[in-house]
Amino acid sequence: MSRHSSVIPECRLGEYVNNGDDPEVTVAVVDGSHPEPLDSMVRKLFENQPVEVTDGGAEFDDDSLVLLRDGEVVASSPIEALSETVLLVNSDLYTTGAVGLEEARLPDVIAELSGTAFDVRGYPESSYEKVPLILISRHIELLSYRNGGTHRASFQMLSRIDRESGTREVYDRLGSSEAETHVYGFPDRIPPKELGLKVHAGHGTDYTSTWFVVHTSGTESAALVAVETAHNEWRGRWTFDSEEVAGIEEKIREHY
Repeated sequence: MSRHSSVIPECRLGEYVNNGDDPEVTVAVVDGSHPEPLDSMVRKLFENQPVEVTDGGAEFDDDSLVLLRDGEVVASSPIEALSETVLLVNSDLYTTGAVGLEEARLPDVIAELSGTAFDVRGYPESSYEKVPLILISRHIELLSYRNGGTHRASFQMLSRIDRESGTREVYDRLGSSEAETHVYGFPDRIPPKELGLKVHAGHGTDYTSTWFVVHTSGTESAALVAVETAHNEWRGRWTFDSEEVAGIEEKIREHY
């Protein structure tokens, strides 16, 4: 299975997106009454990823995606759920706020791909390769908004917080929530003080090439780490493993 050629730049979180230990996963597409273009879009979404796509059998529900790890079913989602959150949307719907914080529902199949490194391209090279990473980001932001705890997010350029209306709305809400919210990035524009964010500005690839969103609380832990490997291309993976999330947060806290 082909993947985009990518080289991880030197940065402290680069080890977390190394795909050498990707679990063996398969997505089964179950035929039913869904339109044929959706079937094609599902296959295209995974074609450059370390995910095998097969046809599902009669033992699975119609119009669904089934995720198998080492041959065992670990999750399933209606194809409609994936079309509403990934296939038929683009990143603008999230960055402009057209899809609100509570509306960014995470399909089980995408959530359970945790630990799998994705190589993605942004628009215009691809209209939706990057969307799963954005959706995971919104899910983690929602966890912090609901649970409190500590939230850490890197934007590469800090100006994105104020420049993207959807991002500004989310971090306005996080800054006034019970979550202690830290933001990181190159200081091309410092976020307004009224957002209530703890700002960490810096230079170098740790700031300019890294995109992370991390939530820790007594209730849940989650992290997305992505590294820009070339212009408009990223390698990213997400995890809900509390020990791994704690290690990621510790490295951020110590070095950023």
